[in-house]
Amino acid sequence: MPQFESHFFSSLIFWEVVSFAILLFVLYKFAFPGILSVLEEREKKIKNSLDEAEAHRVEAERRLKEYETRLAGASKEAEGILAAAKERTQRLMEENEQRLTAEAERIKGDATREIDHERRKAIQEIRTQTTDLALMVAEKVVQRSLTDADHRRLADEALDALSRSSH
Repeated sequence: MPQFESHFFSSLIFWEVVSFAILLFVLYKFAFPGILSVLEEREKKIKNSLDEAEAHRVEAERRLKEYETRLAGASKEAEGILAAAKERTQRLMEENEQRLTAEAERIKGDATREIDHERRKAIQEIRTQTTDLALMVAEKVVQRSLTDADHRRLADEALDALSRSSH
């Protein structure tokens, strides 16, 4: 077998080493720079993408915090508006209650005055009728007709006597 001969075997190894060195030289000179530049370019793209992703993440976190701050502010503002509306409603209810109470007092006062007026009017009517009745009775008793001045004098005397006896 010729491949196991030492002379053939050593020359084969020599040529394999030489062809490997040539292949390495060609790869180093022509292929590796292109491959390395592609790899470096890809590394830069990946790094840029990672940097962009980090920047987007930081921006998203900042916006989230800003949104949460605005949301908290809006919530506090809504609570303030709600509290002010409740306070205004309470105040309006109190004002209405006071106004209605004052109106009820006014109506009650008007009714009391009207009742008092009607009572006085009724008492005056009773006095007038009592006076007329007393005069008629007095006429019958005296059997003569009295003048208007006599009627008035007798009526006043009867009323004075009646009011003294009732008090």
